[in-house]
Amino acid sequence: MFPEPINELARIVREIADRELPARFCCHSGSRKADGSLVTEADLVMQSALAETLQRHWPDIDILGEEMDLPAQQKALQQAGTGVWCIDPLDGTSNFSIGVPYYAVSVALLRDNQIEMGVVYDPSRRECFAAVRAQGAWLNGQRLQRQQLSTPLSQGMALIDLKRLSGELASRLAANPPYKSQRSFGAVALDWCWLAAGRCHVYLHGRQKLWDYAAGSLILLEAGGSAVTLLGGPVFSPTLQPRSSVAALDPAIFTQWTEWLQIPAERNA
Repeated sequence: MFPEPINELARIVREIADRELPARFCCHSGSRKADGSLVTEADLVMQSALAETLQRHWPDIDILGEEMDLPAQQKALQQAGTGVWCIDPLDGTSNFSIGVPYYAVSVALLRDNQIEMGVVYDPSRRECFAAVRAQGAWLNGQRLQRQQLSTPLSQGMALIDLKRLSGELASRLAANPPYKSQRSFGAVALDWCWLAAGRCHVYLHGRQKLWDYAAGSLILLEAGGSAVTLLGGPVFSPTLQPRSSVAALDPAIFTQWTEWLQIPAERNA
């Protein structure tokens, strides 16, 4: 069991995902949003069901969902001081639509302009990751501990989204990578959680939206990992502007990774 208060949130996310997603998996249909990303019936049904259930349980907390229009998102974000649920109803929609079982549902509570708690649920593997600020992170109720992976960066596996990096950095990584092998799976929230579970060594993404990283980044940090932007600042910012992410679970590998990327000392950026 997860500790309270996140146990109820985890139960809600799991129940809705297990009810709504299996029958819609591999749907091969959808439409394109203005930014070119795919949206399917599953995205819309999940967001509606999550929003309705969360507001029934916590009526004083607003909803910020990926599938809301921009004015509604901006209005909801103004409640980040007093509390707002940040929802990605289906992270990895492209994978989901063609039958690739790497996708997740992500819900985070933003309060006092920080990430208070978060849940990322992977229905394919029945894996529920969760974290509460300053209390820890869990996978299916078992605490995730900081791991000393005893692997140098040169022998590590990296999760890298090349297409959202600058051409210069992407070319540098392609020509002379500092790691042994590289993957890109296509679901940001789950990427953070796999990193927190020690399933890869380093992470790099150039442009993540708030609902992509909110819950997952807290899970990594509460598991003992580290993350900064490419400018050296904290990843989380209560804004709709995309953020870059550089991360690792093992502190020694994180130092090697940020040094190779020539990231400046951490600052508010």
